[in-house]
Amino acid sequence: MQGRMKSNQLTTDQITALLTQAQVGHLATLNDNGFPYVTPVHFVYSEKTIYIHGLSKGQKIENIQRNSKVCFEVVSQGKFLLADEPCDVNTEYKSVIIHGEASLLSEKEKKIEALNAIVGKYVPNLAGKEFPSNMLAATGVIKIEVKECTGKFYDASCQ
Repeated sequence: MQGRMKSNQLTTDQITALLTQAQVGHLATLNDNGFPYVTPVHFVYSEKTIYIHGLSKGQKIENIQRNSKVCFEVVSQGKFLLADEPCDVNTEYKSVIIHGEASLLSEKEKKIEALNAIVGKYVPNLAGKEFPSNMLAATGVIKIEVKECTGKFYDASCQ
């Protein structure tokens, strides 16, 4: 699961923990004009796969249909580390960057399974409730198969 990072790497377990606990991720796709388009999203991580829900139409969906290569990022920010010199100020953090292949789930059962996982993460008191068919039809679920994943951290006590 680790990628190219040389120092301050998160372990595979730390990466999994961050991807499991993070509330918001950032999905980067490419517009038809070649510019990146980044969207904050709610997501769930399961078995080296990211699942994102949203409307079944829109710019990120169009971008994925045109080019399935995506980048996904999460960050957990820690303490702000003040210093006497501006260049010495820093922030403790953990971050994960994923390169992957995105697709839209079309099979109803897989879509419901992913949506149940997302509901279980964000509103567990609603887990297991049935999705109305009209809402299910209007909801898109993006699946990102992780191809490369790197995790990095900065912790002042480790320096």
